[in-house]
Amino acid sequence: MSASRSDPRRWFVHDQGKGRPLVLLHGLGMSHAAWAPVIDTLAAQRRVLAFDVAGFGLSPRLPDGAAPTLDALAAQLAHELAALGIHTPVDVAGNSMGGGMALALAEMGMARSVAALSPAGLWPDEGPWHTEPFLKGLYFALGRARPATEWLLGFAAARSALLSVPISVRGHRIPAAVARRQVRELVQAQGFMPTLKAIGPLSDPRSISVPVSVAFGRLDLLLTRRARRRDRLPPHARWSRPAGWGHVPMWDDPGGVAQWILDATA
Repeated sequence: MSASRSDPRRWFVHDQGKGRPLVLLHGLGMSHAAWAPVIDTLAAQRRVLAFDVAGFGLSPRLPDGAAPTLDALAAQLAHELAALGIHTPVDVAGNSMGGGMALALAEMGMARSVAALSPAGLWPDEGPWHTEPFLKGLYFALGRARPATEWLLGFAAARSALLSVPISVRGHRIPAAVARRQVRELVQAQGFMPTLKAIGPLSDPRSISVPVSVAFGRLDLLLTRRARRRDRLPPHARWSRPAGWGHVPMWDDPGGVAQWILDATA
């Protein structure tokens, strides 16, 4: 099931399964659909709430023109959960931007546990020098050449090449229709540029007291060494570097990613 769109001020959420709630948060330029390869497995054991974050997918941007920082997005997520009758603290899994949001929610004392895949915000001041210009260039390039890009995505080798940095070098595993949807979601996202500019370092991730698991795949070409500051996390945080996982690893290893999230949020 999915949330009603009767109130356009609310975030869209895909709600599936039963049990203790598990919140899923996608990365920049994506939507809840990024979790499609793992949702059924997760929902077999948990009530999965996969959100479209503000400004992406079917969700409106933050109210009153608020800057979409990780803290602001996490605070609005807390309001969305309350509107659904979901009590915090809650288990949260996030990828990239969503991983940073999950850690921000934990800083606020509203997370029961965090599973962060290639999370944003672990850098101490500025992020990797290449990340913002690369993503900005990708956004404008895809917007101008979308028909040609969508045609190229019909070929497995082209998917691997075009999606290697933002998603995975194993892009050939993503069905062509899914890859085309991801491109459309990125170029149509109202929140892409404001959020890209607003994402900065997390306020105080070392203050997090709940269980935290972080994974940066060995094939992640987007968030490089400078963004992977383990010293920014509390000593109890679990850290892993799974082989074969890219920046968005759900299509790389659906079973492995699902089990990693279930273990991290048990």
